[in-house]
Amino acid sequence: MQPKTCIVICGPTAIGKTTVAIDLAAHFNTSIISADSRQCYRELNIGVARPGLEELQKLPHFFIASHSIHQNITAAQFELYALEKLNHIFEKQQVAVMVGGTGLYIKAFCQGLDAVPAIPQKIREALQQEYAEKGFAWLTATLQEKDPLYASEGEMKNPQRMLRALEVMVHTGVSIKQLQKGISEKRDFNMVQVCLQMPREILYQRINERVDAMMAAGLLDEVKNLYPSRHLNALQTVGYTELFDYIEGKTSLADAVQLIKQHTRNYAKRQETWFKKQPGMLFSNPDLKSVLSVIKI
Repeated sequence: MQPKTCIVICGPTAIGKTTVAIDLAAHFNTSIISADSRQCYRELNIGVARPGLEELQKLPHFFIASHSIHQNITAAQFELYALEKLNHIFEKQQVAVMVGGTGLYIKAFCQGLDAVPAIPQKIREALQQEYAEKGFAWLTATLQEKDPLYASEGEMKNPQRMLRALEVMVHTGVSIKQLQKGISEKRDFNMVQVCLQMPREILYQRINERVDAMMAAGLLDEVKNLYPSRHLNALQTVGYTELFDYIEGKTSLADAVQLIKQHTRNYAKRQETWFKKQPGMLFSNPDLKSVLSVIKI
């Protein structure tokens, strides 16, 4: 029997990844795992180009509108989530499809995380302050509750290392022991990564047209409804921050829309650079026939 295979479709924003992934999943009669760090938030719709209801009804999708903007999703959490869903798909299917443009998420899934992620200073300072106020007994009890793996295997008499373990758990949702062991790097299935590409001038035109379509579809109203939550990490993203500035009177609506287009084009260029550097990447035009000819499955 052929080993299980996950086909990863990636590439810059607006290139047509969703359509290709749905066609590919239909071809193999399988399910799709999204690898988009914004489409997972149920409160975000127009501004993240989330697949429409008709598209979502064609095939099972995972990591689409599955979380709230009040949750801080990390690459480590995505990796564990995706592996769990992949195992679920592989119970019935030989092939699964992953699609998205969040390079770090795809790298975490395909290669595992290289090292323990950097901890934001705010998290570090908050935990250090709490330790200073509540002491060693609080640190011990909190680690036992939040990271039982570290509590059972780690140095539970070393406050410095205990604080480090707690920082990692709070930031990533994954035990530092698990990251250090490299468990995430072990894969028992094949992976085929395909980056979609097209001439840049055509892609940039598609981006500009999509932003106009988003505005016509009601993006400004969506952003107005989210304005009270504008401080959340999930909303510090292209298409939302520019319109928050407009709402606050910092720019005109026309200028905000132009900035969305510019920032989206900049992001697409960074995505192209990232995916071109990834090992084992294949490249294809954004259509099913071209992808099938490249993956040869």
